[in-house]
Amino acid sequence: MNKIASFQVDHDTLEVGCYVSRIDGDIVTYDLRFVKPNTEPFLSNGALHTIEHLFATYARNSKDAGSIIYFGPMGCRTGFYLIVRDLSGKDTIALINETLEKAIAHTGEIPGSQKKECGNYLDHDLEGAKVAMRKYYSVLKDWNIYNLQYK
Repeated sequence: MNKIASFQVDHDTLEVGCYVSRIDGDIVTYDLRFVKPNTEPFLSNGALHTIEHLFATYARNSKDAGSIIYFGPMGCRTGFYLIVRDLSGKDTIALINETLEKAIAHTGEIPGSQKKECGNYLDHDLEGAKVAMRKYYSVLKDWNIYNLQYK
């Protein structure tokens, strides 16, 4: 059986950042690596879940909403996949940073966190999510297209 592309990335050398994971025609999958692989602390389930709700909501309400295919967590709890269409690397980095800024500033109810809207509505951590997003944003705010390739 062939190994999928993401399992061929050297997780021993992978650092926090944003990388092009794969390109399929006009669809690009980005690896938003919040935590260095195999290095604790990993994102808690509550923080991971809340980041998913906040980032997806703000990204899908941005000027680039039509380009967003998917945003979701990695099972290893070290980051997320962002899948976009027809969006340059430069514009994707800008989208990520703008979305993080809005999500970090979010107050009030977490979007989609009511029982009727979410399959695990009790497992959210807004403050933990904000801590993780601030830490990630401190790395991404100076990111550029030359940083998008895995080392």
